[in-house]
Amino acid sequence: MLRPAAAAVYPSSYYAPPPRFPAFPGRRRPAAIAVRCVNRDAPDASKAKLKVGSPIVITEEPPMLKTAASVPSLRQNAGRVKRGDVGRIMARKPKDVWAVRLAVGTYLLDGKHFKPLEVVEDEGGDDQPQDE
Repeated sequence: MLRPAAAAVYPSSYYAPPPRFPAFPGRRRPAAIAVRCVNRDAPDASKAKLKVGSPIVITEEPPMLKTAASVPSLRQNAGRVKRGDVGRIMARKPKDVWAVRLAVGTYLLDGKHFKPLEVVEDEGGDDQPQDE
């Protein structure tokens, strides 16, 4: 039989016990384990060096182009972006997609369509060959 005082204190049929606290609050167990997956067989480790402002060169023509505007549009590449075009990285997007500014506009390109441009700076100001 249910006492009337107990029914007034606990109106529902479920009673949640108070939360338990650990005996030693200074010692904690690790909450999660971080795992980092790295594909060591990736042929293009040079993409890790890319950052905003890095120069790139197009290695293969993308079949479709997506503009990097606030309202992007997807269209066929009718010769706008060609192999050998040079551009600059504007932003990095998820899944190896990069916003690249080219002479014809800014597009979202997959990382497989370009490679970093190696810029060789000339140390000497003269054009004469050096003796070895």
